[in-house]
Amino acid sequence: MGMIEFIKQEMAVIKDRDPAVRTASEVFLYPSFKAIIKYKTAHKLYLKKHYFLARWISQRCARKTGIEIHPGAQIGEGLFIDHGHGVVIGETTIIGDNVTLYQGVTLGGTGKEKGKRHPTLGNNVMVGAGAKVLGSVTIGDNVKIGAGSVVLKDVPPNSTVVGVPGRIVIQNDIRVNDLDQIHLPDPVMNDIEDLKAANKAMQEQIDAILAGMKS
Repeated sequence: MGMIEFIKQEMAVIKDRDPAVRTASEVFLYPSFKAIIKYKTAHKLYLKKHYFLARWISQRCARKTGIEIHPGAQIGEGLFIDHGHGVVIGETTIIGDNVTLYQGVTLGGTGKEKGKRHPTLGNNVMVGAGAKVLGSVTIGDNVKIGAGSVVLKDVPPNSTVVGVPGRIVIQNDIRVNDLDQIHLPDPVMNDIEDLKAANKAMQEQIDAILAGMKS
């Protein structure tokens, strides 16, 4: 894909996923747009083993946009980074097509691995604001990761992950096509509600036993 076609594609992606965009020219103001354009240049240099120059471009871009994409990362088509400040994408990260990352997302390592030490994201993945995906884990297609989650293990396709550490809420045979990072299941609250219900039932049984003893 040539640069002109790539720019047109990125403009279409941003306009499609961000309702705040009113005109095509606004796309050129987006940090995401600038960061991905610079990444493309840095990645080509990285593949040619011009490592210093590639890192120089990526670091300069990080200072200007707040988005740090290592030039060694492999990124598919249709990546959208909403707002973007604080986003970090590590060297061995692999990102599929049509992925959306919100501000503060980290696709990083744990500091204990060598070789492939960053995540692999499938297609149609949404990672909510402030979420961290760490280590050489694989995130399947059509996965949603809730805001603030910390994911340390593989996630199967068509799943939703929430919490710290991330917990999987499997949605069998349901594609996760929307980009809503708010209306997500809360497994911790569900567990609390189950405990409250069990405690209430147990208290009722105790009260019944005590009432029977008094009679």
